[in-house]
Amino acid sequence: MPAELSDRLIELFQWLDPGPGSTHLVSDISGWWRDPDVLAELGPALVAPFRAARPTVVLAPAVTGLLVGPLAATALGVGFVPAHKPGDGRLPAGPLTWAQSPPDFRGRQVDLAVRERHLGPGDRVLVVDDWVATGAQVRALYDICRTRGAEPLGTAAIAVACTPQTAAELRVRGLVSGADLSV
Repeated sequence: MPAELSDRLIELFQWLDPGPGSTHLVSDISGWWRDPDVLAELGPALVAPFRAARPTVVLAPAVTGLLVGPLAATALGVGFVPAHKPGDGRLPAGPLTWAQSPPDFRGRQVDLAVRERHLGPGDRVLVVDDWVATGAQVRALYDICRTRGAEPLGTAAIAVACTPQTAAELRVRGLVSGADLSV
């Protein structure tokens, strides 16, 4: 991956104070989507470590994964499957396969669902997301893959903030580290 892309991702990232009553800063990745050069380079950079594994589909969770997942799928020349969350108001009709994540960085367990007709035996799945903090959602997505008979190959993320042990176990590769984006 070009060092220029990593540098640009770091430059365009911000931590924002959401205001009175907030106990933490909020990550602002909106600059990544505004920069056309970053958008053009993201897909190819994300998939580069996994290209030799020959994924047949990209799977990404709502909400931000729905932006970055299609960029990765396009770079690979494969299809894209969104993973839905019940709180996002966009649950599709038809049979769904569900999994629940272990607690995430906020202690929440997240429910994720994939349309059954879009993921099945023989699929070699690359999971893609903007940020992996604990690997909780990645684990749930891998569970969905296995339930559907698909093989999870690994996860490509823009930012990786999980422990090195978790990254190794889940085969997570990123473009920048959480430390690169620290306050």
